[in-house]
Amino acid sequence: MTDRKAELAANLAKVEERIAAACAAAGRKREEVTLIVVTKTYPASDVRFLSELGVRDVAENRDQDAAPKAAECSDLPLGWHFVGQLQTNKVRSVVGYADVVQSVDRPKLVSALSAAAVRAGREVGCLLQVALDAGVGGRGDRGGVGPDGIEELAGLVADAPGLRLDGLMTVAPLTGEFAGRQQAAFERLMDLSTAMRVAHPAANMVSAGMSADLEQAVAAGATHVRVGTAVLGVRRGLG
Repeated sequence: MTDRKAELAANLAKVEERIAAACAAAGRKREEVTLIVVTKTYPASDVRFLSELGVRDVAENRDQDAAPKAAECSDLPLGWHFVGQLQTNKVRSVVGYADVVQSVDRPKLVSALSAAAVRAGREVGCLLQVALDAGVGGRGDRGGVGPDGIEELAGLVADAPGLRLDGLMTVAPLTGEFAGRQQAAFERLMDLSTAMRVAHPAANMVSAGMSADLEQAVAAGATHVRVGTAVLGVRRGLG
């Protein structure tokens, strides 16, 4: 085993211990929580090592990095998640490799994703990115639709050809009433998910929590956690 693969294996084991402990503390089964490893800024070689170590879901946030990496790793049994803010001019490329887009936050993006998915003959899963720091009718500092916009946007995704409404995603906000209160933020997301599932019962995916706050996300009921730094190490600067 190479030094890098051994490093990743050790880091993965530590993250796995954290998730298992958080599930036990919350009275949840370990299999209720899926680990998504955020591989942004790291090379395809790391993705290959992660696959060999049993990782099945990876995430990227910039198409210019993700597209060539996904192509290089197309032989691997991986689910690819796009988690960054997505501009409509990148949609056609992203639909080529992403199984799930976790950052759907506006009607124009839904239309673009639907057209690209139909053109590519693919079904793409969509999570609505919820901005818990957004005012009524507004958007968050890091993208996302405000809670009051979820119902309308969910309906658009559910009715769009080529798209599948999978659930909700959030990033713990830095401002507003939930700043510094990660678990409260994630509990709010769970409440919003419960409300949305009245009309869309299959949209039961809740993506929340990262390296620093995965325990709070698991405690709140998240089904997926997105972990980068704790697995791959401190990020290198973006070029």
